[in-house]
Amino acid sequence: MLKKERKISIFRRIGRLVGPGIITGASDDDPSGITTYSIAGANAGYKTLWTALFTFPLMVAVQEMCARIGLVTGHGLAGAFRKYFPQKLLYLLFVLMFLANTVNIGADLLGMSAAVNLLVPIPVWVIAIILAALIIVLMIKFSYLKIAKYLKWLALSLFAYIAAALIVSQDWLAIVKNTFIPRIEWNSDFLMLIVAIFGTTISPYLFFWQTSEEVEERSGGAGKRIITKHELRDMRGDVTLGMFFSNLVTFFIIALTGSVFFGSGVKIETIKDAAEALRPLAGNASYLLFTLGVLGTGLLAIPVLAGSAAYIFAEVFKTPEGLSQPFRKAKAFYGVIIISVVLGLMMSFVGVSPVKALFYTAVLYGLLSPPLILIVMLIANNKKIMGRFKNRWFSNIFGGAAFLAMTAAALGMLLI
Repeated sequence: MLKKERKISIFRRIGRLVGPGIITGASDDDPSGITTYSIAGANAGYKTLWTALFTFPLMVAVQEMCARIGLVTGHGLAGAFRKYFPQKLLYLLFVLMFLANTVNIGADLLGMSAAVNLLVPIPVWVIAIILAALIIVLMIKFSYLKIAKYLKWLALSLFAYIAAALIVSQDWLAIVKNTFIPRIEWNSDFLMLIVAIFGTTISPYLFFWQTSEEVEERSGGAGKRIITKHELRDMRGDVTLGMFFSNLVTFFIIALTGSVFFGSGVKIETIKDAAEALRPLAGNASYLLFTLGVLGTGLLAIPVLAGSAAYIFAEVFKTPEGLSQPFRKAKAFYGVIIISVVLGLMMSFVGVSPVKALFYTAVLYGLLSPPLILIVMLIANNKKIMGRFKNRWFSNIFGGAAFLAMTAAALGMLLI
């Protein structure tokens, strides 16, 4: 009995320690991200593996700054931006993020529906409606604490990609070389892959979600409060673990598709292409794990995408916000969530190409990320706002590197 109680206690302790960082990191590997990484592996083999290592400290720096801003100020990122942006620019920020996130939601719903269709012979559009309705009901019906509890464990579905990559035969020497020795081919196709990976990995919707969820989960609501060193240490550990997990999964998706598809003549444009091609080349186990992973990550990512847009709206228009709020007290907040999911669902019926949609979303994210990172750094370095919790050297060095990398990616998108 004691042994059983000890096991339950360990799981509860892990659940308490794992916070918004894990959810943020796992949601970064959504179906649209999986598509991008699969295309990278299929078209360039192991050559883009170094991006998973390169972007890790950049992601940690940016997400830690966002989380710290939420902890210290007790407000979401859009609320903190009011000190730097005029109101009209905040309106524009909401519109751009809402559009980008809605397209991303639509692409994720299409990817999830296609994955389920491979396992169950139900029309894709029917599956998309069921999934969209399920996500909306869950986000409205249950409080944040319950949603977060299950989102954390849903993140475990990403281990499917690690398992799938380990099942197939790999050239581990080539993997190590391409991980630690960056290779860049100066042609438009390869540079577009790098730009797509950067845009998918360091996405602005994650900045807003991370900040707002720190307010919901750790700060206990809006408004400044005293932050302890223990809370700060837990937050940093959570963010680091979440970003490590995200990039580890990215690494193994590229390794899996690089080993299986590169040089095989298989053309990967969608998740369905990747999953169907895996069965004859890598076996049923890899195929099944890959497909189930798409479903799990989609259920994890869509609430984050819809929720981040709703938090921006609430902060910009000063309306009640938060997944911990009942629907009757935050109708506008939940209205944004419903509208974004429904509009994303409509992509399934109007014949929008998910590949093109994801490309234009990546372009928009790539253009939005550099100025947003710069503003985040200005806030995180402002002693009047952050007090003794302002940036240290790590945040400034790697946050600055993230700004430069994303600026280069944005310029690359415009010039290629």
